[in-house]
Amino acid sequence: MTFNHFDERGQAIMVDVSAKEPTMRLARAAATVLLRPETLAAVLEGGISKGDVLAVARLAGIAAAKKTPDLIPLSHPLAIHHAAVEFTTDRATGKVIVEATVKAFERTGVEMEAMTAATVAALTIYDMCKGTDKSITIGEIARLYKEGGKSGVYKRREP
Repeated sequence: MTFNHFDERGQAIMVDVSAKEPTMRLARAAATVLLRPETLAAVLEGGISKGDVLAVARLAGIAAAKKTPDLIPLSHPLAIHHAAVEFTTDRATGKVIVEATVKAFERTGVEMEAMTAATVAALTIYDMCKGTDKSITIGEIARLYKEGGKSGVYKRREP
């Protein structure tokens, strides 16, 4: 079975996954946000005027995972069974690593949902802190892990 996002005339199409058997799918993705260390301290201590940055970013990421087919034109609408967003912070460097995990029992993977969740959570951190810190950058966004389906398990190697 060949999966292609183009038909025989070269037009973009949604891949037909109807013949595939559903399996449990899981994916993890991460995005890195770099803030000034004093900005991250304010985030962690509740000192950002817009509110609880990480709580809002978590909710934004989860909502984004569910909205992926509205944002990525050829992605499939999926019945997501679990979506989570967690943060790892380093006060000394101002680094926030956003990690999103998505699960579904489906015919196609949830990598795009995990990538979208991590990205939107990172953008939300940026949005809530931009008035305090003009130097914020969003860095690497990457798929970390996926399992399920015919291609099996993928685990990203550390660079």
